[in-house]
Amino acid sequence: MTTTRQADVAVVGAGIVGLATARALLDRDPQRRIVIIDKESDVAHHQTGRNSGVIHSGIYYKPDSGKTAMVAAGRHSLLEFLDEQGLAYEMCGKVVVAVDDAEIPRLDALEVRAAENNVPTERLDRSGLREREPHIEGVAALVVPSAGIVDYGEVSRALRSDLTTRGVEFRLGITVTGASVTADTVTLRTDGDQLTAGSLVNCAGLQCDRVAVSAGADTRGVRIMPFRGEYYELTPSARSLVNHLVYPLPDPDFPFLGVHLTRMIDGSIHAGPNAVPALKREGYRWRDVSARDTAEIAFARRTWILARRYWRKEVGEIKRSLSRRAFLHALQRLCPELTLDDLEPSGAGVRAQAIERDGTLLDDFSFTESRRAVHVMNAPSPAATACFAIGASIADRHDRLLV
Repeated sequence: MTTTRQADVAVVGAGIVGLATARALLDRDPQRRIVIIDKESDVAHHQTGRNSGVIHSGIYYKPDSGKTAMVAAGRHSLLEFLDEQGLAYEMCGKVVVAVDDAEIPRLDALEVRAAENNVPTERLDRSGLREREPHIEGVAALVVPSAGIVDYGEVSRALRSDLTTRGVEFRLGITVTGASVTADTVTLRTDGDQLTAGSLVNCAGLQCDRVAVSAGADTRGVRIMPFRGEYYELTPSARSLVNHLVYPLPDPDFPFLGVHLTRMIDGSIHAGPNAVPALKREGYRWRDVSARDTAEIAFARRTWILARRYWRKEVGEIKRSLSRRAFLHALQRLCPELTLDDLEPSGAGVRAQAIERDGTLLDDFSFTESRRAVHVMNAPSPAATACFAIGASIADRHDRLLV
């Protein structure tokens, strides 16, 4: 019995990676019937619409990593798209600060890494930093002119408009509950009507591992652990304290970047984020709790391995979550003039962090394949900057898989 296909490709996930992938699939075959399905009522509802809006330069990543390759290609395509669509962006530059002499070797190493990744930088001493950022404290810094800012929610809505014009169907507000795969089709079970397509591209972000397993993928034990990043916003009167994106040096003993000061395209300045375990995959507040998600985290061996490795650092992250004064103290390492009165609560995002059985956090972009399906298992920052390159890579994988 032949099952009637409703689409050639079903894309699960209407974040910026899913949208860019649909665009890449259409670029290769404009006649493809593509359906994008998402459980939210609009695009970019989770990671894409809640990130810091930074156009990344690629300064931090290992030279042989997928992040380095894709951010280099992806940012070029992103800037082309922004210009084509007339979307606002600003190449305001980033300043990475060594706050004391003990951090100078790490700044030196970052300068070398930038050169390896072909990212231009300018070295500043204390007086040079004061000229660029009069209110930022540090003994030296690197200026990264190629960093910028944009609203990725707006980018995603422009992509949706473009894709709709080209015939892509959006099924929003529909949750995928499972999948059945045959030699010729993938049928997605949902809380509405089922969808049968010739293939599946899984860009489900915080739910990607569950979608992958339901479609029969061997994820090699990789699972998603949600980490919430909480932000404050500087009051309008304090915005003049910051001119660029201002970042601390990465801590080599902790996989998250630490709180920083980020200019937004609307003129606001966000301070953060921290990184605390979320008790729900879409847990944007402490009171957002899912019994299933919490139990999955609490009873997993990988969680306890991770906790033993980073518990001291994580105690500090949780303290900053619960205490505005502790959050301020971290910010004052960069900007001593900030006071409690300068901080207003802002939103939060949840990072879909892939973690292996042994407690290792996946650092690079990661993909896996199963019959008639490609699954994005890890797409952390700078995925938004690199979205068009990631989409092209997924489209290539998809087409090779179906040959």
